Amino acid sequence: MSIAINIVDIGLETARQHKANKINEIVVEIGELSGVVPDALQFCYESACRGTIAKGSGLTLLHIPGKATCEQCNARFETKTMVADCPECGNLVFSIQGGRELKVKSINVD
Repeated sequence: MSIAINIVDIGLETARQHKANKINEIVVEIGELSGVVPDALQFCYESACRGTIAKGSGLTLLHIPGKATCEQCNARFETKTMVADCPECGNLVFSIQGGRELKVKSINVD
């Protein structure tokens, strides 16, 4: 719920800065490895919008896949978990290169 409230707060602040009366949509990039459950975020977003100019607005979630690089063979691959075998060499030691994102990409206001 706190993530949804923060997203709405960012939208409200942006709307205030642009003297907008209504938030129509907020677009958020959400990484596979961010730990955020998209359905739960959607559900909480509706509650966080109640009583604000964001009420009735849409929340669009853009999925960002998890990406990793194997530290042994330098293979790059997508992963859905923080711990996975490298598909090339089977190594368990790799560095995460993407998929932890959780950021507001755009806000549509009137």
